[in-house]
Amino acid sequence: MIRRLLVANRGEIARRVFATCRAMGVETVAVYSDADADSPHVAEADYAVHLPGSAPSATYLRGDLLIAAARKCGADAVHPGYGFLSENADFARAVIDAGLTWVGPSPKAIAMMGSKLEAKALLAEAGVPMLPTAVEPEQVDTFPVLVKASAGGGGRGMRVVRDRETLAEAVAAARREAASAFGDGTVFCERYVERARHIEVQIMADSHGNVVPLGERECSIQRRHQKIVEETPSPAVDAQLREKLCEAAIAAARAVSYVGAGTVEFLLAPSGEFFFLEMNTRLQVEHPVTECVVGVDIVRLQLAVAEGATLPFSGPPPLRGHAIEVRLYAEDPAYAWMPSTGTLHRFDVPGVGHTFGPMPTPGLRLDSGVADGSVIGVHYDPMLAKVIAWAPTRAEAARMLSNALARARIHGVTTNRDLLVRVLRHAAFLSGGTDTAFLDRHPEVFAPLLSSVDAVRLSCLAAALAGAARRAKSALLPGLPSGWRNVPSVLQTVVYEGPTGTIEVGYRLDRSNDLAAWAVRRIDPEDIGLPGAALDPAGAPDHPPVAILSATGDRVVLDVAGVRLQFGVHEVDGVSFVDSPEGSVTLTELPRYPLPGAEQPEGSLIAPLPGAVGRVLVAPGQRVAAGELLLTVEAMKLEHPVHAPTDGVISDLRVAAGSQVESGALLAVLTPP
Repeated sequence: MIRRLLVANRGEIARRVFATCRAMGVETVAVYSDADADSPHVAEADYAVHLPGSAPSATYLRGDLLIAAARKCGADAVHPGYGFLSENADFARAVIDAGLTWVGPSPKAIAMMGSKLEAKALLAEAGVPMLPTAVEPEQVDTFPVLVKASAGGGGRGMRVVRDRETLAEAVAAARREAASAFGDGTVFCERYVERARHIEVQIMADSHGNVVPLGERECSIQRRHQKIVEETPSPAVDAQLREKLCEAAIAAARAVSYVGAGTVEFLLAPSGEFFFLEMNTRLQVEHPVTECVVGVDIVRLQLAVAEGATLPFSGPPPLRGHAIEVRLYAEDPAYAWMPSTGTLHRFDVPGVGHTFGPMPTPGLRLDSGVADGSVIGVHYDPMLAKVIAWAPTRAEAARMLSNALARARIHGVTTNRDLLVRVLRHAAFLSGGTDTAFLDRHPEVFAPLLSSVDAVRLSCLAAALAGAARRAKSALLPGLPSGWRNVPSVLQTVVYEGPTGTIEVGYRLDRSNDLAAWAVRRIDPEDIGLPGAALDPAGAPDHPPVAILSATGDRVVLDVAGVRLQFGVHEVDGVSFVDSPEGSVTLTELPRYPLPGAEQPEGSLIAPLPGAVGRVLVAPGQRVAAGELLLTVEAMKLEHPVHAPTDGVISDLRVAAGSQVESGALLAVLTPP
């Protein structure tokens, strides 16, 4: 029996495993890096061991340090979570050699499935359908193809190539990314199936020869070949196809004498054919949707199998209702999925009835690795949380989940929340028309939820009124309403930097604190503080009539042409986070009379986010063409390219490979011809 378990991972997955351990009476051990010292997973563990440093290579990827931590705390078992060393056969073997229980499949099975090339060859002999594969670029004779890393997963090292001219560079880039992420730069090319679906089968196997499938998951909506929306059952899979998929998954598991939780992934073509992609020899990020519809705790089953128990069922459990999961990331979908860093000032998803582990009844579940005040850095994957809805039908689950996300208060970092809501509400998604190119075919889902002109204006007005209410508490003349003027010819103004540029809000309150006039407009930043920029005191004629029902520093209620609207306003250091039923907006208040600052040279190329400079492909004096790759910045386990915005000459180069840069740092100067 396992008495004390170390989770060789961090964040949300560590918290997920700890939740089951508490229910089973198993003591828990956390490990944490410098960057994770204040992480919730550390506070929730019975014991915690510090791993000096922040980079994964110095902490969570150091198997020797993890085993030493287990010994130091008296742990008798290790759960690898997912990512990091979870599919590392050498680490699994080292854990077993140290006399500890390994909660996972055998090192041999991990090694066999760890190389996608070897796995494809092995499982083809077992009768599992395969796509044509080429190991070397010159062996590719038809396009399009998908370049894939042989080791690891998570979409890293993947590139879609549609012609021979771009194949060599795609293979080289994939090799670099795979080597950086997995320590193995081996890649191969596989036929790319247009409009395919990503379908996977969850299996559980014990050491007594039982292999049981727990249904399929649809994971087709992806960005950068990484899943962001997962659901079960798949709207494209009927009972007959499900049986065939499960038979293939069982054959794959038996071919490697698999024991534990695993996932066999397939590509489902529009024709109805399916092909093996890979087998993940670990717990998957998306396991909660299976837990909902099957009604089992997969982590509990993992621990029981590791202790030698027999599975409590001999066949697939029945499916109950429908579950959908979304991955909430700190990233900007509209800006090439650029990761976002900073302090998460507020993180609240309304309506959540359960956190971690199976739910007793349908509802909302939240598995998160963050909380109010968490710092989102550059060292790890930018996923903040998984939000899961379980309901009797697919339509109900989508509606429940989209509503909760739309009303969530997520302040401090840019996220993909609005995109997820638009996907869940999209007619093509609701009709089941999903495939791996869904986001490419539906660019409209990239629009922010708060998109109408009036909605943006009202949110800006609410921020200004909340600011006035805060200032009124410390006014020198408390009896005088904030924003009231002796001279009614000029409005009180506040200037914000917002999603559509620089925004000036003008408003005037009378002595009864009623809104006498208001107007919102975009302005040129150079006009801030100039007398000529004053707004018309009558306001703008196209603005709807507004009356203030109540206004405090954190809540504003307006009557807009007879409709009552509430706005939550959370202000932190001059930044107002405004939430309403229409959507959310972040507004940074600008000084009325800004001080002159140092200007960047014309043609400056700045770092898109904090990180390390990877490759530098140019030198001072070099002539480059528009779109040419100049250098890369590595952060959050990904390589972010910096391209030339126009033709020109590199007149200044401020960084070298390996340089650490902050967001906004000057990388180079490109002088136009």
